[in-house]
Amino acid sequence: MTTPSPAQPASTSPPVTLDVADGVATVTFARPEAMNSLDVATKELLLDTLRRVADDDAVRCVVLTGSGRAFCVGQDLKEHVQLLQEDAEQLWRTVAEHYNPVVELIVTMDKPVVAALNGVAAGAGASFALAADLRYAAGSAGLNLAFTAIALSCDSGTSWSLPRLVGPARAKELLYFPRTIPAEEALEMGLVTEVVPDDELGARVDEVARQLAQGPTRAYGAVRRAIAFSSSHSLADSLDLEDEFMRRTGVSADHRAAVQAFLDKERPTFTGR
Repeated sequence: MTTPSPAQPASTSPPVTLDVADGVATVTFARPEAMNSLDVATKELLLDTLRRVADDDAVRCVVLTGSGRAFCVGQDLKEHVQLLQEDAEQLWRTVAEHYNPVVELIVTMDKPVVAALNGVAAGAGASFALAADLRYAAGSAGLNLAFTAIALSCDSGTSWSLPRLVGPARAKELLYFPRTIPAEEALEMGLVTEVVPDDELGARVDEVARQLAQGPTRAYGAVRRAIAFSSSHSLADSLDLEDEFMRRTGVSADHRAAVQAFLDKERPTFTGR
């Protein structure tokens, strides 16, 4: 159960919504009046929602997106100021209690995660997007690693994901000198997968998500875990994990279906099992 943010009036509308259709779970930040900033209620509901979709075998692809003009601009600074004055300890606990488990779920759940950047993604919002497997950006969208602008270190997995996308030197530059990186420049840097016109973003992401949802879900989960593991482990350890995952996926129904379809010269139908 979530509670209204102490810095915002109570609302009957949930700050995060979930829609599941055809194996695709769309998780939407739904505080457009606050640029989808992250107050306690939003963080708690986001974490609960991601846990639900991660555990739901019927969900085979997750889309994370925003409503209104922003994807998510990170920490709600109105609430931040209030907590800084009233309960600073609670404020800093949010990293361990909310941000860290959210990013861990995005990175490690056994199904693909796609970020649909409908607008600006800043701070932790940008970090959530960078943790996804694929990022599709509207032409008007942008990314801002805004942490040092308010004299804070980075969080939400930024130190893990950003250097892997752009390299350590560029990661430091973007964190030392935060600015809003336009979508096309973000594409050139490798921060986003594709840029599409604003009015085509929904259709493009739906196309990608449905394709992934019809794919070999267990294989996707194994691949994303193997890639994450290999970035911080030796070749020998990575080979051992590949061996384990190959055995797991090799006994799956989807692998058997794919082999039979190859023999029959047909397209395979995957069930995610």
